[in-house]
Amino acid sequence: MAYFSGLSDALRITFVQMMIVSFIAMVIFVYGMIINLQKWGAGVTGYALEPEAGSKGSAIRFLKTWWKQVTEESHHGHGKPILEILVLDILFQRRILKRSPVRWFMHFTIFVGWMTLFAMSGMMFAVEMAERFIELPFTAEMFREFLQLPNDIFGYILLVGVVIAIVRRLFIKEVREASIMYDWVLIGVVFIVTVSGFVADGIRTGDIVWNIGMSGETAMAYAPPAALFHSVISLLFCIAFIPYSKYIHIIATPLAILANKGGE
Repeated sequence: MAYFSGLSDALRITFVQMMIVSFIAMVIFVYGMIINLQKWGAGVTGYALEPEAGSKGSAIRFLKTWWKQVTEESHHGHGKPILEILVLDILFQRRILKRSPVRWFMHFTIFVGWMTLFAMSGMMFAVEMAERFIELPFTAEMFREFLQLPNDIFGYILLVGVVIAIVRRLFIKEVREASIMYDWVLIGVVFIVTVSGFVADGIRTGDIVWNIGMSGETAMAYAPPAALFHSVISLLFCIAFIPYSKYIHIIATPLAILANKGGE
């Protein structure tokens, strides 16, 4: 049985077809990032993330300017070692913690859950790709089982963060009044992606018990469509859509923090 992240050939979704979908998602992502880099680099001699409306610059110039500012000595008296910035400001997000512990916990769980699941999906993809061309000391299925526990753990971590975000928008007046439909769509999509991952994996492993009169064989027929749905919306909304949405701050904020040497 050939798999791509749990997809079987029973759905006539071959590995090559899913590679095409993945490639399209990556092309959309890269194109969006180039557009953003051009906007950030428009008409600047230094570092800027907010160019004039309608302006367009060079992505390469922005990256060169950004890297120069990251590596040069600070003249503002607040420069910190890059390792400290990466660990405390970007990974642990201490600046948010100083402002609001609850908001920090929400951001931290979403960030860690999202990025770790993304990394593990990348590793699974690499193993499945390599298995087609070279002989590995283990199978893709064995590697998937190896990742099962951390996938579950970080999936729940992500789910906790998303639920907190939804609760805050529902019950905290200031957050609710500041939220627009666009914000609800974004958090709703992440919630659907997260839950659909649990459902797809639960059907595949048999952990989801069906009590609606279906046999196990009939229930398992839903495994490929569930895996397909989760895989496609994950590729579209958790990769391709990032540069075109507010989730671009996952990339933009660390870039700004590094360029500013961790300064406020």
